[in-house]
Amino acid sequence: MTVRTGTSDRVGRGLSLAVWGLTRAVLLLCVFKVFTVPGPDVTSDVSVIYRGWYEVFHAGSYPLDDVTWQYPPAAALAVLSPDLLPFLDYASAFFVLVLLCDALVLGLLLRAAGRPEGGSAGVWLWVLGVPLLGPTVYARYDLMVTAVAVAALLAGVRHPRAMGALAAFGALLKVWPVLLLVGTAPGRATRRSWSAAAVTAGVLLVVAAVAVPGAFAFLAFQRDRGLEIESLGALFFQVARQFGWSGRVELRYGSMEFAGPHVALVSTLALALSVSALGWLLVWRLRARTFAVHTPADAAFAAVLLFTVTSRVISPQYMVWPLGVAAVCLVFRGSRMGPPAWLVLAATGVTLLEFPLGFAHVVAGDAEGVALMAVRNGLLVVATFSAGRRLWRGTVPDGRRGAGVERVSPAGREDSPASAP
Repeated sequence: MTVRTGTSDRVGRGLSLAVWGLTRAVLLLCVFKVFTVPGPDVTSDVSVIYRGWYEVFHAGSYPLDDVTWQYPPAAALAVLSPDLLPFLDYASAFFVLVLLCDALVLGLLLRAAGRPEGGSAGVWLWVLGVPLLGPTVYARYDLMVTAVAVAALLAGVRHPRAMGALAAFGALLKVWPVLLLVGTAPGRATRRSWSAAAVTAGVLLVVAAVAVPGAFAFLAFQRDRGLEIESLGALFFQVARQFGWSGRVELRYGSMEFAGPHVALVSTLALALSVSALGWLLVWRLRARTFAVHTPADAAFAAVLLFTVTSRVISPQYMVWPLGVAAVCLVFRGSRMGPPAWLVLAATGVTLLEFPLGFAHVVAGDAEGVALMAVRNGLLVVATFSAGRRLWRGTVPDGRRGAGVERVSPAGREDSPASAP
């Protein structure tokens, strides 16, 4: 039986590597324009916008007058990363580095899947999910951030301080990885991870502020963002356009946004929903009592979905965030996040249909565009409610159990509060 299991594991690992290699070769052919994907040129952000920022950084400053620069200070490292491959032109080096980050995530997931508590579902979610975003996923730096987040969650199983440091670094790349810390077990794990995150963030912020002028210019640019046409709130106006709404679509702050009557109100409501999501997470954190090895990943997945769905902006590349965190959830056999994780996979496939393939329909607001956004965002909403419900039911006592915090070992053994590490 052991021999059969070992052989099956090796075959599964080999198959996943083969599928990964084939699909990533197709992605590279797309970004290098050997194949042309219908719709907008998704590589222009790298060759034009990122390259322009790169020149500004080499001149010794953050982009102080560019409203499209809306990223935390450490994002400069992603923009400057092609310097690691000086023998390639800027765009080519960027694509290769994103590929290497993709490979890093695969390696981390394969290693975690090989542990006694591990399973292969998360590996396959990543292998199949990333190419469903099409060339966009290699033409943005979000996959780099996701690689840091995956490393943080998997490191946290045994090294809380490493998790905290990586989560802080990820947050200074693109904010959302701070959500990885919401599900750390109370006690030593939380103290170590949160303190490491605070110290790391503090040091990096000081270095960025001292070393390069304009490290915090992004705050004003981000504050002024409007309602992007692919967001959940924008679906109201996508439908309203069918009934004579007098607003319009404008290119603002680097994305297509709605402008016109009631847009400000819906944007405010979206912010209110984000605050409500934060409140729900706080209540969950205070009431949760059962913390298993997969709980940090499960909580991070629910949190990322909550803030993605309620955001005023859901750009296509954002889908790689919940996809990566979901993959970590599914490498733990005990995770309850299987159904919402596969819903995210389905939403990722629909995202490719709306951008770049059907983006003209989304901008025009015709029946096809509205249908695509309704399906994609509907899948995300269902996944969010499912993830939140499963997280709550798996960790919050129903009143018939004691109030002490329980920690479940990787093997499934419950440890009492007194004996928990």
